[in-house]
Amino acid sequence: MQKRVIIVHGWDGYPEEGWFPWLKHELEARHFEVDVPQMPAAGTPRIEAWVPHLAKIITWSDQETFLIGHSIGCQTILRALEILPVGRHIKAAVLVAPFLEFLTLGDKTVDVTAEEAIATPWLTTPIDYERVRQQVDQIVAIFSDDDPYVPLANVQLFEDRLNAETIVVPKMGHFSGGDGTIEIPLVLKTIGKLDH
Repeated sequence: MQKRVIIVHGWDGYPEEGWFPWLKHELEARHFEVDVPQMPAAGTPRIEAWVPHLAKIITWSDQETFLIGHSIGCQTILRALEILPVGRHIKAAVLVAPFLEFLTLGDKTVDVTAEEAIATPWLTTPIDYERVRQQVDQIVAIFSDDDPYVPLANVQLFEDRLNAETIVVPKMGHFSGGDGTIEIPLVLKTIGKLDH
């Protein structure tokens, strides 16, 4: 059975950003089929556009599918799992810099009001956590202790609501390509552990 990975970029992201090409290359070398889709209107990510887009990409129903997300891509994964038909079971989701209710906005270079308009639905639209848990064998959430956008208050939420394994690493910021993050060996190692 073919092992597959879908990597979902974050807000304003793209498939060739940061650590995605490195991870795709490494996983393909380990005989995974890897898809890094361009999400629609990445600069203005909207639930009603991103979630159905990802759900259409998850077209298989085997247990050898892994989902990897970054930032708002993690939210997209959770919400896509929530709406997938029963039976399209996912082996694991690895979420890098994920958030549920807590997100810090306010980059001085952008209009905070515009950011809030985009972020608010992601923070306030309910997720059926029980349904998500039924659709995936394991969730691993990876955080950084100095992430300027994702407060560590999210760690407990992922543990409590999704029974996720959580990992907090030092000084990785938001794990962004724009900050120079071009490899995250921990993600590759995590997939290796989950692939058994």
